[in-house]
Amino acid sequence: MLDQTDRRILEELSKNSRITMKELGEKVHLTGQAAAARVAKLEDNGVIEGYTIKVNQAKLGCLVHALITIYTKDTYHQPYLSFIKTREKYILNNYKISGDGCYILECKFPSNEVLDQFLVELNGYANYKLSIVINK
Repeated sequence: MLDQTDRRILEELSKNSRITMKELGEKVHLTGQAAAARVAKLEDNGVIEGYTIKVNQAKLGCLVHALITIYTKDTYHQPYLSFIKTREKYILNNYKISGDGCYILECKFPSNEVLDQFLVELNGYANYKLSIVINK
């Protein structure tokens, strides 16, 4: 069970995973050593699975943010899954879903032309419904 201090540690690490243990301890009213011990325990228990970075895709030139609902043409999904593995540079997430569709692809493209080419190729493996993100 997580106590309130553990939850505050997770909140602070979610905001900035590069924070020093001393700074983290100050924010949650612990010493740096005690904060480090709590973090190590959260890691050992699998609550913290890893640390990541958030990349600004627009600054990398990927301005078109698309959510694509995928409808596979049959129950054998491997051709679709193999296709998207070859296009990983555009794909942020591929969620297998229930409900409307089989998957939701979250993608970033540098232009509408590249998106269009991706969709033409995708159509060989699945049908789709395209949504463009206007604002977050």
